[in-house]
Amino acid sequence: MAPPRRQSNGRSPLVNQQSQITSFFTKKNSTSPSHSPSPPSLAKQASKLNPNPKPNTSPSKSPSPTTPSPLESRLKKPILIIGQSPAPSPSSQTTKTFGNEVVDKRLRVYWPLDKAWYEGTVKSFDKDTGKHLILYDDAEEEELDLGKEKIEWVEDTSGRFKRLRRGGSLFFKKVVIEDEDEDVAENLNEKSDDNDDDSSDEDWGGNAEKEVGEDADEEEMDLEDEKEEEEEELEEEAGKKMLKRKGGGKAESNKRKASGVGKLESSKKSKTGANASGKEEFKVLLAEPEKKIGIEKASSAFDKALITDGIERFGKREAEKLYFLGPKVRRDANRKRPGDVNYNPKTLYLPPDFLKSLSGGQRQWWEFKSKHMDKVLFFKMGKFYELFEMDAHIGAKELDLQYMKGEQPHCGFPERNFSMNVEKLARKGYRVLVVEQTETPEQLDLRRKEKGAKDKVVKREICAVVTKGTLTDGEMLSANPDPSYLLAVTESCQSKTNQNERVFGVCVVDVATSRIIIGQFEDDFECSALCCLLAELRPVEIIKPTNLLSLETERAMLRHTRTPLVNELVPSAEFWDADKTVHEVKTIYKCINDQSATGCVNNVGTDAANSNEYDELGCLPAVLCSLLSAGANGSLALSALGGTLYYLKQAFLDVSLLRFAKFESLPSSGFNGIAQKPYMLLDAAALENLEIFENSRNGDSSGTLYAQLNHCITAFGKRLLRTWLARPLYHTHLIKERQDAVAGLKGENLSHALEFRKALSRLPDMERLLARIFASSEANGRNANKVVLYEDAAKKQLQEFISALRGCELMVQACSSLGVVLEDVESTQLHHLLTTGKGLPNIHSILKHFKDAFDWVDANNSGRIIPHKGVDLEYDSACERVKEIESSLTKHLKEQRKLLGDLSIAYVTVGKDAYLLQVPESLCGSLPRDYELRSSKKGFNRYWTPSIKKFLGELSLAESEKETALKNILQRLIGRFCEDHNKWKQLVSTTAELDVLISLAIASDFYEGPTCRPCILGSSFSNEVPCFSAKGLGHPILRSDSLGKGSFVPNDITIGGSGHASFILLTGPNMGGKSTLLRQVCLATILAQVGADVPAEHFELSPVDRIFVRMGAKDHIMSGQSTFLTELSETALMLSSATQHSLVALDELGRGTSTSDGQAIAESVLEHFVHKVQCRGMFSTHYHRLAVDYQNNSKVSLCHMGCQVGNGVEGAEEVTFLYRLTSGACPKSYGVNVARIAGLPDSVLKTAASKSREFEAEYGKHGRKRCEDSMQMQSCPGKTVAFIRELMGLNTSEGSCMSSLIELQQRVRNRMVVQQH
Repeated sequence: MAPPRRQSNGRSPLVNQQSQITSFFTKKNSTSPSHSPSPPSLAKQASKLNPNPKPNTSPSKSPSPTTPSPLESRLKKPILIIGQSPAPSPSSQTTKTFGNEVVDKRLRVYWPLDKAWYEGTVKSFDKDTGKHLILYDDAEEEELDLGKEKIEWVEDTSGRFKRLRRGGSLFFKKVVIEDEDEDVAENLNEKSDDNDDDSSDEDWGGNAEKEVGEDADEEEMDLEDEKEEEEEELEEEAGKKMLKRKGGGKAESNKRKASGVGKLESSKKSKTGANASGKEEFKVLLAEPEKKIGIEKASSAFDKALITDGIERFGKREAEKLYFLGPKVRRDANRKRPGDVNYNPKTLYLPPDFLKSLSGGQRQWWEFKSKHMDKVLFFKMGKFYELFEMDAHIGAKELDLQYMKGEQPHCGFPERNFSMNVEKLARKGYRVLVVEQTETPEQLDLRRKEKGAKDKVVKREICAVVTKGTLTDGEMLSANPDPSYLLAVTESCQSKTNQNERVFGVCVVDVATSRIIIGQFEDDFECSALCCLLAELRPVEIIKPTNLLSLETERAMLRHTRTPLVNELVPSAEFWDADKTVHEVKTIYKCINDQSATGCVNNVGTDAANSNEYDELGCLPAVLCSLLSAGANGSLALSALGGTLYYLKQAFLDVSLLRFAKFESLPSSGFNGIAQKPYMLLDAAALENLEIFENSRNGDSSGTLYAQLNHCITAFGKRLLRTWLARPLYHTHLIKERQDAVAGLKGENLSHALEFRKALSRLPDMERLLARIFASSEANGRNANKVVLYEDAAKKQLQEFISALRGCELMVQACSSLGVVLEDVESTQLHHLLTTGKGLPNIHSILKHFKDAFDWVDANNSGRIIPHKGVDLEYDSACERVKEIESSLTKHLKEQRKLLGDLSIAYVTVGKDAYLLQVPESLCGSLPRDYELRSSKKGFNRYWTPSIKKFLGELSLAESEKETALKNILQRLIGRFCEDHNKWKQLVSTTAELDVLISLAIASDFYEGPTCRPCILGSSFSNEVPCFSAKGLGHPILRSDSLGKGSFVPNDITIGGSGHASFILLTGPNMGGKSTLLRQVCLATILAQVGADVPAEHFELSPVDRIFVRMGAKDHIMSGQSTFLTELSETALMLSSATQHSLVALDELGRGTSTSDGQAIAESVLEHFVHKVQCRGMFSTHYHRLAVDYQNNSKVSLCHMGCQVGNGVEGAEEVTFLYRLTSGACPKSYGVNVARIAGLPDSVLKTAASKSREFEAEYGKHGRKRCEDSMQMQSCPGKTVAFIRELMGLNTSEGSCMSSLIELQQRVRNRMVVQQH
């Protein structure tokens, strides 16, 4: 059994008792004696049962005053003690025997050396040895002769509490109060001891009347606390090692406990010298556990109970001591109140009387907190991060931490849990401020003595600010390959030719991969381009200038993001303008270049060939140079970069990010037309309606096109696939090149592709791993040398470095093996990717250097690098010096043997004394006088000569230099590794591209039915009619196994091309498959232009520059848009942006308003697309009047989804859906059939069918006249088209597109009314 009892609340056993931490946060007034592990009342009762108890008190070193715990004061009955007393006399121990009758009983066992009681359960009894097997609460086991041990019997109960646990707080207060007269005295088994009480935290401001200056003894107390904590932690580690060397903890534990003496002292020394586990357990042992109320229901109300419990426990104190936090009296650092101009809620004014009442530790914490009220402080104390006051409530609620004892809210966790807990809070939207210890107590002591400093606590500094967008490591981050983007945006409104246009500057950063996307672009009044960007990236964090963005921009960000963390920066001062940004960036790169002997180390863009293009004045990357040379057309983008850098500077990430950043131009950046861009544009509506990345059910990726194509084996491949899907190719030659690459990885070469995937199956996220390795090359933030970390951070860093080396080696081997496919394929893309020196960087020699530098396996296991000879000159030099001195010592030994004439003289080591000359006693009389006697044993004396002492001094210095060189070898190797960072990143990029190409090749196997390679038609002639033609087109996502009965019905469809209509007007019954067909066509188009195969027998396509989708009924209430307004907003974007090469999918436009209004708008919009834009498209509708109007129009093809109609109950029609695209219009929508399927009562169905026949009869009276009127309108569309042109030119005020559409609707409706009469 290990010496210390491990705490059950998950904290490390290295923690000092609670009083040591709370004393750091409390003014010390006096010392007090400590008591036994049992409360005084219990000890008193025990003395009645045992007339000769052993005293169990010792002087306390703790400066905390003795204050009874509130719970202890409620106790009225002592614990029920069965069997022996807490301190039995020796005679009683020997006479009492126990057998099977005590099996399964609870007991406490006293360990003399630890001076602590440990609880456990008797599990079994061995009759042969007379010993019982004890299972302690920390899972340790031990065999004991209970008759010879100091024990206490306790009643078994499950009603124990540790601090104030979530869930347990639901019934904590009520049970304790109601059961005051019950046998619950043991609830303060350890934490209610007078010596260990931390209730001095109650009196944060209680000493306000005293002078701020304290005597010397008081000034030393905080220092002593922290020093003792570190000493105890070191002793704990030493104790564990010694137990292992002695052959296991159980035997050593028995020896220590039985004898009370031993070489190993208590590894958990208490300041009180009493209960070592005083900080471990906070228990309420109920005599009647069945009285716990609501335990089963508690788990469903944890958060509510926690808040209630916190209010009950801490509310009164916070109202009294922290009165300045009240809304009526709260002020910021500049003493401004809420509601005042420039009030800053991030800061807090601390009243002087409150400051006077604080101890040194309290004052230090409040200094940090008052400047960062919007953040949760992780305050480092020794090996633990502590959360105090309002932060403790968040820790208890979100991290399930337990409150410490006392009236001050306080909880914490060990250093090893930092990554997990900081990620949890960041993911939940909190900002975490990490305050690290940058000085040890010894360094503080030295500083006080040498410089006369009066500081009472060690130095601490802010070393990190962690948020959703700045996470670089963590379990959840590793499990989720999706990027977490940080987006900064600024805008400028311009007025041009009666149109309000916006110009946006955007900077997007993926901190985990050091990727920076930057650009500036024009946008319309509805912020369409910005919405597209937000829908694609879904940033988790947004940075914006305070009060500078327009209302429309704010609405767009609200509508197209998923609860991001929003940060507002003061314009100019924090959100820098272009000039300030350029100055700061140049300064950073100048420092980087000064530090680097090889020149600029920054990768300046996506093209590796441009990596050496810099601005001669400041070594700016090429992307930034182009923005700088663009003048006003790049200033907003540079300003957005400035806002990002200021924000990241607060998180200590700016320099490390820029040093190895991969700059890319924003795809939508620039002011050229669509034809100039190599990508198809998918706006926000298309991404959402087609469910490219997120489904409409719960927002995850299941059932999306991304999920269908995602067979990537690497995390960085998955991210690249998202990029390809968001921006399908547009230029014909680029699409064909990718198609050739995909085809080259299929068929006979598929086996090689699968081997490639298998080789990379266990590859870590190399893109993020390399970014962390690059960032660690510079000591910054938590990696700074001055930060005091107790966990072996260097070992973790070494293991990540070795993992990166192995990963790079694996990628090189996998790519080289895949190179065999080049013999059979002609794909230029594959040849480029798999040819060394082109797409595949030549890094064999670099990897060989690191392979020869040290043993990777040994270093990974041992946690330290022992470099091979010739790798590190500094280490080699130190080793040579050590060898020289050792050689001199050997030579000196030979000289002494010759001098004394005895070859038996040899060097021996005794304790810490090495190189002792061991000389026989017979020669001692003839030794030189300068021999120094160090020790002796029978027949021999041991000496040091002056030469040996000199050599030992030199050897000690040389060994120290060798150790120093060994410690720095990792940083030097990482620095050498980072010199080739462009090659490592290029290797990752090549591997990712191959992974995605293989994924696209495999994806076709998951389609249902036949697949084919799309035939991409070139646009060699400007007058060529764009074409979409598919035979047997299936659905890329839907399969028969997901449809229940039946199978998916493929369809032949042709849109555009020579001799074919460019628009399909689609009618048919409700639930007939119209919307599905529209999605089918759009998804097949995206697949073709991504370079993948399509589920069809044959497929031809002229490239589409943009897909517009208006589908479904939804509103944006938070943005002030109703369902109909949302519908028309998306339609307005189509009208203003569609070109001849666009693809439009309109699903039931106009259904959000009355029939006449909706039909008027639908007909006008269709007229515009058919006659003005002349693009390809599909228009599904239930307005059958449109089919009548366009039945003789050659530019519109009338089609419907086939069905069979039969008679049902009471004349209601029953429809059988055929899901087959059929020529001609459908006469009805058969909505009553859907009502029947939905389960409406037969009486309602009967009435509905009757009403439907009445309406149809009324409609038929005017059918012929309406047909004639429509022919007149088609033959003379001049007024309507002229008005549409007028509509397209209007954009002068908010909602002008909408008002113009409404005006158009009114005119058409009036004309229809006039014609009818």
